[in-house]
Amino acid sequence: MKVLLFVIAVAVSIAAVALFVRGALTLYRLIGAGQSSPGRLGPVGKRLGNMVTEILSHRRFRARPLVKAAHWVVMVSFILLVPTLAIAYAQVLDPYAELPVIGGWPVWQWLLEIFSVGGLVAIVVLFTVRLRHPSDPEDASAARDWRSRFFGSTRWQGYFVEAVIAAVLVCVLVMHVLTSAVLARYPETAEAGSWVHYPLTSWVGQLFWSLPPVALETGIVVAATLKILVSMVWLGVVGYATTMSVAWHRFLGVLNVYARRETDGTPALGAAAPMYVDGKAFDIRDLDDLDEDATFGVGKIEEFGWKSLLDFASCTECGRCQDLCPAWNTGKPLSPKLFTLALRDQAAGMEHSLDIFAALKSAGAAGELAAPVRDADLVGGVISPDVLWSCTTCGACVDQCPVDIEHVDHIIDLRRHEVMVKSEFPEEFNGLFGNLETKGNPWGLPPRDRMDWAKGLDFDVPVLGTDVTSADEVDHVLWVGCAGAYDEKGKKTTRAVAELLHLAGVKFAVLGQAETCCGDSARRAGNEATYQGLATENIETFASYGVEKVVVTCAHCLNSIGREYGQLGADYRVEHHTQVLNRLIRDGRLNVVAPPEDERRQLTYHDPCYLGRHNGEYDAPRELLASLPEAELVEMEHSGSSSMCCGGGGARMWTEESIGTRINSARLDEAEATGASTVATACPFCAIMLGDAAASRDQAPAVTDVAHLVLAGVKRGLPNPTDESETES
Repeated sequence: MKVLLFVIAVAVSIAAVALFVRGALTLYRLIGAGQSSPGRLGPVGKRLGNMVTEILSHRRFRARPLVKAAHWVVMVSFILLVPTLAIAYAQVLDPYAELPVIGGWPVWQWLLEIFSVGGLVAIVVLFTVRLRHPSDPEDASAARDWRSRFFGSTRWQGYFVEAVIAAVLVCVLVMHVLTSAVLARYPETAEAGSWVHYPLTSWVGQLFWSLPPVALETGIVVAATLKILVSMVWLGVVGYATTMSVAWHRFLGVLNVYARRETDGTPALGAAAPMYVDGKAFDIRDLDDLDEDATFGVGKIEEFGWKSLLDFASCTECGRCQDLCPAWNTGKPLSPKLFTLALRDQAAGMEHSLDIFAALKSAGAAGELAAPVRDADLVGGVISPDVLWSCTTCGACVDQCPVDIEHVDHIIDLRRHEVMVKSEFPEEFNGLFGNLETKGNPWGLPPRDRMDWAKGLDFDVPVLGTDVTSADEVDHVLWVGCAGAYDEKGKKTTRAVAELLHLAGVKFAVLGQAETCCGDSARRAGNEATYQGLATENIETFASYGVEKVVVTCAHCLNSIGREYGQLGADYRVEHHTQVLNRLIRDGRLNVVAPPEDERRQLTYHDPCYLGRHNGEYDAPRELLASLPEAELVEMEHSGSSSMCCGGGGARMWTEESIGTRINSARLDEAEATGASTVATACPFCAIMLGDAAASRDQAPAVTDVAHLVLAGVKRGLPNPTDESETES
């Protein structure tokens, strides 16, 4: 019988391994067919270190501690099962066979025991999580289905993968139970059946002491055979189904984490990835050197880089990206997960599973094609245009993804093609692009009005080139930004920051009419050429005045100038106004005075995506608010790294929302739920979006920039404080 079982196990293994190798080669060819992805393979040491650290720490699971612990235990269990599977072939013929060197080592046996039992418990937890968040894409009328992060995930695959691991773990434990029982029958090996070698199973083994040794040995052989067969079924199914990324992520996810965009181990946030043309980063200054048939952005699946195709193949279908997406949670068709899965299946030339297909259809996210077609247009054919233009580029999907998929970069690449090649984009962008190209600001107002915000101040604001020759003569250059110069709310924030700098004795100057838009909205809308035109103009202006240190009041300007201009060869020290003001208060250069008792109130703080998630600054604004004696900070349901977007990012500031609930309204609902009377923020886009939502309601919290609150507190300590209101709605 042993020989027959061995032959069956080997035959099944050969077939399964062949299928798996076939699947691996298929994926290698699919991913390798992508365009060049420069810089994704080195430096090797740094990438390996970050990869190991992230995988072992599971730090991307920080918001779900129970799932984090369960997934980590299952991961380690899966790794430990590999050597036990290898020795199982020998155990089919000899139930007493052990791994060389470590087989009888108590430490090894304890590890197997602990992680086998722990793995089973963890899989029960993961099963429970899936069962608590059921979803039926064919009946998405129920809110619980739509909001489930497993909505659209291929349900049977997740259960299958976890059930197979559970079955193998049970086989391991059964073999330990039987081995402890059979060895305990002989005096010379009795110790082997004790807790010294089998701490968690030997007590169960006592129940089988009455069975004859032959029966126990046969049980071990059968369990070893089952372990092999179950494992090989998993290997064969996975090899056959190359789009079964919930299983393939165990291998591809490791590579994907290694090849992430940022070599410091951070997610692909902050700067958008460069646009590559013929394998080189696009630079508008070299536009005349490009071939006439050069393609911009990505329009077809084969135009993605190999790292992008690896992204799609690595998706775990866990839905963490979908869970926090502001577009999805307000009824838009964009699910970062479904977007990724649609592109994955297109790359593989495979039809969607019924779950994915039903989800895409019910969400209005599917393109016109019912099945993958070679050379198909991705936008319109594979995904709906509404998917592409619903994204606010808030980065929640990227921040949450456990395998470092770069959703935002892929969306921007698709937008670049739509804008720069097909000229197909939301109608409102016609005005945006025209205003940026002719007037240097999204509002289309004349450059001569850029200093209107300074009218009425009781001190002069120096302008570089007019009042100040060089940036070396001042401590900082205050970058006003388009919103700070033209929007009424933005003007008040600029005035508040300028007054605070003046009161603190900080020497600063502005660029005045020489300043033009930083280009953020153009880039995130997909108009890379307009963005780079604006950016290079600003870089030249900075160079002419020797600008190196910049203070900004806009989170988008902070990101563009501080993180993206470096791609064009410029490097500046850029600080957000909350960082500078916080330092001035700590240094005692600004003093905040408490108001009367009856003026004290609760505040809540809205994290701007491009200050917090994209640039990692969560503390400075909160420390500023903590310095205000009148303020009690109460956090919203989504805050910090899990904060919800205001709806203005990704150039959505300049378009109307016609699908689902307005994102700014949904965010204001969260603010109102805290009971706070004031919503503080630190970005003019957020102030505009939330202020517009508040203006549409009879009663709503006041919306203001942190700088207004600080200025009011500082002015209370001056000899003749003004009566200027520190809040605005």
